[in-house]
Amino acid sequence: MDLFDKKKNEEIKKMGGRRGGGFNILSSDSTDGHGGYGAGTLNLNNISPIIVDPEGGDAFVDMGALHARSEIEKRIKFLKNKEEVPNGRLYWLVWVTVDHRDGKPYYAGVAACEMTVDKEIRRGYKSLPEHVNNMDRSLKRKLVVDKMDDKSKQILAEFLQSHSEEMWKNSDEDLHQALSTT
Repeated sequence: MDLFDKKKNEEIKKMGGRRGGGFNILSSDSTDGHGGYGAGTLNLNNISPIIVDPEGGDAFVDMGALHARSEIEKRIKFLKNKEEVPNGRLYWLVWVTVDHRDGKPYYAGVAACEMTVDKEIRRGYKSLPEHVNNMDRSLKRKLVVDKMDDKSKQILAEFLQSHSEEMWKNSDEDLHQALSTT
């Protein structure tokens, strides 16, 4: 056993034999009133990241985006300045939260974030604070699609409808209007 393992084990013993509590994503409801370990953690079971590609004319779910590791984000260095990626291809990362009302599923929160990627130079632009804040807004049942262009809104609306016509019909009229391009 080396020095670092011994020191780490001593720290664990000081904590009562428990390992430190980092960021946890729990599958059960952590807000059931007990207020103990896990209270206040995020439950991401009902949120899905959808990538909208207006140039390609399609949309798809990419669960890797939950950890900023979607297929289009891999092997790309993201910069904070949009002007540094002048030839970037536009993508929208859309956080979609699903909930139940009166026993019926519906699209409860939809929040879009802009992202540009230039695969040739392996550089991209995205605002990480915007991505985190919009994920939070989606979880709070908000609609944030006002920055999306009409073509992207249409692609997203068609994707949500084709994914589940029932959820689309059960969704608020505000969502239908926000994604309407007419």
